[in-house]
Amino acid sequence: MLGHDDPTMIRMLQDLTEIDPQTISLDDKKTMSLFTSTQALGINPEQIKSKTGAFGIPEFGTKFVRGMLEDTKPTTFEELIRISGLSHGTDVWLNNAETLIKNGTATLSDAICTRDDIMTYLIKMNLPPQDSFKIMECVRKGKGLTEEQENLMKQYNVPDWYIDSCKKIKYMFPKAHAVAYVTMAFRIAWFKVYYPLAYYCAYFTIRADDFDSELMIYGKEKVKSKIKELEKIGNNMSVKEKSVYTILEIVLEMYERKIKFLPVDLYKSHSTKFKIENEAIRPPLSSIPGLGEVAAVGIEKAVKQEQGKFISIDDLQIKSKIGNAVIEMLQKFGCLDGMSKSNQISLFG
Repeated sequence: MLGHDDPTMIRMLQDLTEIDPQTISLDDKKTMSLFTSTQALGINPEQIKSKTGAFGIPEFGTKFVRGMLEDTKPTTFEELIRISGLSHGTDVWLNNAETLIKNGTATLSDAICTRDDIMTYLIKMNLPPQDSFKIMECVRKGKGLTEEQENLMKQYNVPDWYIDSCKKIKYMFPKAHAVAYVTMAFRIAWFKVYYPLAYYCAYFTIRADDFDSELMIYGKEKVKSKIKELEKIGNNMSVKEKSVYTILEIVLEMYERKIKFLPVDLYKSHSTKFKIENEAIRPPLSSIPGLGEVAAVGIEKAVKQEQGKFISIDDLQIKSKIGNAVIEMLQKFGCLDGMSKSNQISLFG
């Protein structure tokens, strides 16, 4: 209802594996290693051009946050929460914590990551709790520090770098939000390690709106070729191309983990959901480019009502209420191979 993909994905993973996500330990070592290494996936960084296994992990899968992971090398759940705070704030990481960590002035544990960090740190430095709270509120709203607040912080020996960091911040994420996001992300990452078929099946169903069977289900060489093609465009990629590129990265990772796609099938494919079948993944009808959800659902309904095979292409078209353009797409993907055009039997050879 809220339009949040992560809870939907977790629910689908639960349905596919019959494992309650709330039983997943948040200190699982293999899952934690994904944020610094590809080893738990059984592949090396060169295979997927990434030093981490974070592709497709909510909150951590973007190029921006993967870069943060490489800079900070988190090894604990607490550090993941801190990174989530940094990635959601404005002027909290870039030109602020990033520089402080890289030049050795601060560590990830020292840096200001969530709004709560300011209040708890200042109280720890013996500032009065009310003043600590007010300073936190000013900073997290992007109001900076008053001269009085700055002098008070100096009076209690708050380092200059910390004061400067507070003055740069425009917006800060609450720690409770970061904890909730990271908890869901970690549980999804756990499935990626231990139940890869379910993970990729759920990811492509829930998050990959621009999945294109024409580009993605015919082996890793075709995927690699398209990735190279998009990389040549670089920063000039359109929004659509960026989305496709993100999915291609995950498809390549899946292939490198020895998982394959089955062909789109008129009778076996679901209308909109990816399915696990024979230790492989069967894409839905809607993954055919240009074949919309309405047409895919119409075909699936007709298949269920038919309870067998269609007599002909005309029969399929009438019962599923699809147009000639959809028929052409199905033919292109081999979904209608062996099916005659008309219901009528020719009397003349």
